[in-house]
Amino acid sequence: MQAWGTVVVTLAILMVVTVDAKIYERCELATRLERAGLNGYKGYSVGDWLCMAHYESGFDTAFVDHNPDGSSEYGIFQLNSAWWCDNGITPTKNLCHMDCHDLLNRHILDDIMCAKQIVSSQNGLSAWTSWRRHCSGHDLSEWLKGCAMQVKIDPKNYP
Repeated sequence: MQAWGTVVVTLAILMVVTVDAKIYERCELATRLERAGLNGYKGYSVGDWLCMAHYESGFDTAFVDHNPDGSSEYGIFQLNSAWWCDNGITPTKNLCHMDCHDLLNRHILDDIMCAKQIVSSQNGLSAWTSWRRHCSGHDLSEWLKGCAMQVKIDPKNYP
């Protein structure tokens, strides 16, 4: 009986999340990221952030991925439940002091604030494997093609 209760609560949460979720268009997300101060933040351009978010979630705020270690990754930046947020299941450090489910809606300012905290660590965007594999050291100008903004690049991030 308790299992059914858990299933019903989980489905209710997923239905609420799905209603408020959003898959961003590339330039729309670029504008949101720029307005939130990510263009040039810690030396990374909006192109870096777009590339990473594309390979992490496809710009989908409701994307959740489950890892073999039992942790899960949430939202547009795929923030891990073992380190950055609390999903109520995985033992967590919860370094961003937030509920993982808050990362699954169209309101991405909390995602951005947590991502800024991660990037401020010694690893920068290298904390995301997808950024290391697909974005680091590449020409990221294509990510902003057709978007109305200027790219800020820190040469130290591009060997």
